[in-house]
Amino acid sequence: MTQPWIHKARTDGLFILSPSFLVVAIVFLFQDWLREIEDAYSFYTWLFLIVFVDVAHVYATLFKTYLVPSEFRRRRKLLIALPLVCFVVGMVLFWFGSQVFWSVLAYVAVFHFIRQQYGFMRLYARKEPKTRTNVWTDNLVIYSSTGYPMLYWFLSKPRAFNWFVPDEFWRVDSPLLLSVLGWIYLGVVVFYGVRTAYIGFVGRYFNVPKNAIIVGTALSWYFGIVYFNNDLVFTLLNVVSHGIPYMALVYLKEIDAKPKQELGMLRHLREFRGVIFYVAVLLCIAFLEEYLWEILVWKEQFQGGDFGQYQWQFLIVPLLTVPQFTHYLLDGFIWKTRPLT
Repeated sequence: MTQPWIHKARTDGLFILSPSFLVVAIVFLFQDWLREIEDAYSFYTWLFLIVFVDVAHVYATLFKTYLVPSEFRRRRKLLIALPLVCFVVGMVLFWFGSQVFWSVLAYVAVFHFIRQQYGFMRLYARKEPKTRTNVWTDNLVIYSSTGYPMLYWFLSKPRAFNWFVPDEFWRVDSPLLLSVLGWIYLGVVVFYGVRTAYIGFVGRYFNVPKNAIIVGTALSWYFGIVYFNNDLVFTLLNVVSHGIPYMALVYLKEIDAKPKQELGMLRHLREFRGVIFYVAVLLCIAFLEEYLWEILVWKEQFQGGDFGQYQWQFLIVPLLTVPQFTHYLLDGFIWKTRPLT
């Protein structure tokens, strides 16, 4: 059985599989340097990590949906209705208070991040025999690799980082439960490792990309949330491991791999200059959105007008959140209908 690459070994390895391992290595090798960067260069960490990766990856969805004529026609009702629903739901949540709004969005975001890792794992397992045991084991390890760190967050003392805002998650300090969960997680990891080694030895086959996704996910989530308690480290491991593979997946699968007649004007993106244009569009839109957030809401990196009154926030915050909220929900639909072959 050949390796089930999405595109090619080189591109998959560089853009989808390696980010988790690279950022973990960077964190361990340059811990002291990262602390200096966090203190002295907060603007640049915000620009490159939050804007150019986290926010930019949200807009990569455009190149699978709204900007692809055939996809837009096929999902027209969903693509028009979902942003409106997100805006209305956002206003309703904000009516209950900004803390309720951000808490709900944080839980939705966590679910989305977990499901993305599951989705990558399933893509790379697509050529394996889909026995009940295989599927159950793969699901167990990927959900444990993401679920245990989040449960650690919920059940430990307050962390030095947030997903969006402080106190967004319901949490209780429970060392005993954490200890039990830690041993269970260790058992899952050992079980998966032994089973994978046995199957590889007996069947003379080792699924490199699937296991790289699983190990990379386990490393980035564990070290980003459990082992380290640092905002920049969490952001690095959380954002880079999630955003770069997603942007690469959209380009490799939805632009580079599709027939030109399906892409319309996007067919020009298949050239080398098109890759630059693809990235540039994402960065520009991301910067525009985050600039609006800064001048209208956060005012941390840039100062803007006085829109701080609650009645304005009631409209502005849900409206600015529409792309992100839509991305979280839309991803649950757009990657299901056409399995990669």
